Amino acid sequence: MNLVSLILISLGLSMDCFAVALSFGTSRKLVWKNILVMALLFGLFQGMMPLIGWLVGSSIQAYIAPVDHWIAFAILASIGIKMIWQSFGLGEEKRSIDIRKFPVLITLSIATSIDALITGVSFGFIRVNILEAVVTISLITFVVSVAGAKLGEKTTFLPARWAEFMGGLVLIAIGLKVVLEHLAII
Repeated sequence: MNLVSLILISLGLSMDCFAVALSFGTSRKLVWKNILVMALLFGLFQGMMPLIGWLVGSSIQAYIAPVDHWIAFAILASIGIKMIWQSFGLGEEKRSIDIRKFPVLITLSIATSIDALITGVSFGFIRVNILEAVVTISLITFVVSVAGAKLGEKTTFLPARWAEFMGGLVLIAIGLKVVLEHLAII
């Protein structure tokens, strides 16, 4: 997998975190400490979950090699579709949670990184430098989370659902690219 694809996957995966950070930025007064702790935990969980998934995926790769590209596509596309579906359901209920509380922050970090875990499984089926993937996903998620919180403080009119919608489209596109490359169409 090339760096551009990895960056696009990282951006797609980080959109859940961006949407949460943007939502909290619009509804809560966050100091830099709150923002940095949130972004650090989001980045840490988003980066480590693909590693766990990769360990699982690479251990069963030999058994499913003939269809691994279809599995990678199905995983990425299903995550993308789920993100698009969820983007239409983001509402005010997410704003009532106080992200400044550590247990809430850990719960959100886990919840927003489940997609990264599943993506990591697909990494086990295709050629991915997992260390590069973990670092890239973590850093991009950290930056995107900080940007989301700060942007949320500045604007109340930018819907977080569009970030999640676009992230879903990116993941579907990457899944299609994996299949098309394997079939030697592109």
